[in-house]
Amino acid sequence: MKTGGCRYGTHRVIEPHGVLPQPARVLNNDMSEIWDNELLIDVTRLNVDSASFHQIKNKLIGQGHQDIEKAFAEHAIDLTTRTGKHKNEDTGSGGMLIGTVAAIGPNFEMKDMIRVGDRIASLVSLSLTPLKINKVKRVLLDKDQLEIDGQAILFSSGIYAKLPDDMDENLALSVLDVAGAPAQVERLVKPGDNVVIIGANGKSGILCNAVAKERAGISGKVIGVVRNPNYIPTCKKTGCHEVIIADATDAITIQKEVSRVTDGKMADLVINVVNIEDTELPSIMAAKDRGLVYFFSMATSFTKAALGAEGIGADVDMILGNGYAHNHALIALDLLRRNPVLMELFRARYTD
Repeated sequence: MKTGGCRYGTHRVIEPHGVLPQPARVLNNDMSEIWDNELLIDVTRLNVDSASFHQIKNKLIGQGHQDIEKAFAEHAIDLTTRTGKHKNEDTGSGGMLIGTVAAIGPNFEMKDMIRVGDRIASLVSLSLTPLKINKVKRVLLDKDQLEIDGQAILFSSGIYAKLPDDMDENLALSVLDVAGAPAQVERLVKPGDNVVIIGANGKSGILCNAVAKERAGISGKVIGVVRNPNYIPTCKKTGCHEVIIADATDAITIQKEVSRVTDGKMADLVINVVNIEDTELPSIMAAKDRGLVYFFSMATSFTKAALGAEGIGADVDMILGNGYAHNHALIALDLLRRNPVLMELFRARYTD
């Protein structure tokens, strides 16, 4: 067993030298011998970040591939073979994994909280996780997931959650993948707020709908923005008072519609959880003067958001979503357990 590894994983960085694993281009994913401060995981499933998954899928379609599942599997193996991790080279985003603890280094900081054989989900991004894929067994195009045979490393600074006994593990993986969103929304929404959720029908969106409704209370209003009228029932069941039908990139339509349903007051808080590009200005224009915009989507461009707000004279505060918040895994799982509508939706969408 190797010794002297960095708790943040810099000992696994191959290039460029001196950076942390997330911005690194190439990591060492040799699993034959671990460092004394690492956790080795036998990986069974990857949950790829939604923005990343759809970008890869659309890229493969654009390249003329007919069998997208096969092409996606080959892409995943090639990517991790070349770079040592599953970090989308176009979007920079990753995802998370589930697997079984295979080995625990004696200096792994949380070694007393876990045992070999425990089933866990990583709560850090695949974009910084050393990962070796031996085989892709199945690509689940409708769930943004890959069933694999592989191994991964968790560093001492990494966080994880033991998979709950009362929940299908693939369902739990889907919830934990976006656990930061409802936890952050719980902090941000205040009683009486007008809350706009762009992407209200997605995985993050339906969780945010429910939390926003709880926090805004009877004097607040939750407004979902979706592109398909068929999504209206789901949005309303999960917490939206109003639903706007609009393309998430259509800033003028979204601004007009939010103004209409708020009697010109606009949104106190806008939450962006869509997985496509060019939604920064629509989010900003839905907010009131001195309002708050929370970008949870990994498709967000800081440059487009900052320069876009400046360009239209919008005085709003903007937060780039942090996928981690204290106790975010517990918050998300508890939300699912106490909300039967969400539980039913997640079971229908994300279990095999």
